[in-house]
Amino acid sequence: MENDITLYLNISRFILGIIILGYASYTDIKTRRASNINWVIIGAFGAILLLLQYLTVGIENPMVLIFMPIMIGLVYLLFQLRLIFGGADAKALMAIAILLPFQPSINQFPVWGQSYMPAVWTVFSNSIILFLFIPLGLLTYNIIKRDIKLPYALLGYKMQVSKAREKFVWPLQKIVDGKTKFSYMPKNFDATEEYDEFKKHKITEIWVTPKIPFMIPLFGGFIFTFVFGDIMYYFMQVLI
Repeated sequence: MENDITLYLNISRFILGIIILGYASYTDIKTRRASNINWVIIGAFGAILLLLQYLTVGIENPMVLIFMPIMIGLVYLLFQLRLIFGGADAKALMAIAILLPFQPSINQFPVWGQSYMPAVWTVFSNSIILFLFIPLGLLTYNIIKRDIKLPYALLGYKMQVSKAREKFVWPLQKIVDGKTKFSYMPKNFDATEEYDEFKKHKITEIWVTPKIPFMIPLFGGFIFTFVFGDIMYYFMQVLI
C-alpha cells in the first residue's frame, strides 16, 4: 500500500508538471511571458502532495528536505548573478524544488536510475544539456534549406528584415563601415537601430537567431528527469 501511495503521488507530480510547464512553454513562445499563477499552482500543489506523503507513508529521510530551501536560495542567487536570465525561469525552478523534493520514481522509470543530486538540480542540468542541442537542430534546418554559412547556420537562419522586426529574433549581423559583419547579439536587446541600418543600406535579408525561451528546454528537462534520469550522473557512471 505504501508503494502504491508513493506511486500515485509521483504520478500526480509528473502530470501537474507536464500540464503547467507545457502551458507556460506555450505562452512563452507566443508572448514571451509566463504568468506567475503557474508557479503558485506548482508550489501550492507540491506542498499539498508533500504533506499527503508525510501523513500517509511518511518521509524515509526527512533530512533530504533541507535541500528544498537550499535549492530555492541557489536559484535566486543564480538569477541575481544573471546566470539565469528569465524571472519566469527562476520562479519555475523554485516551484519545481517544492514539487519535487525527492528524485522521482514511477515503476521502472527513470530508466537510468535515480541520481544523488536534488531533483530540481537534475531538471535544471538536464535542461541546460538539452538547450545545447539547439545549434544542431538549426544546422540541420539550414542544411535542408541549403543555407550553410558558419557560424550563422549553427545560431540561426535567414529572414526578411521586414519580418524580423515583427518576430522574436535578434539579428546575427550588423553594419560596420557600410559592410555587414557577424554579431552574436545587438548592443541592446532592442534591435531597432540595427534594422534601421539594414533598411538604410537596402539590405532586405539577414541572418537572425531566434529568442528561444529557456522554458522550452526546462519543460523537456522535467520530462527527461522522470523518463530517463540525470544525464550528467548517467555519463559519469559510464565513464567511471
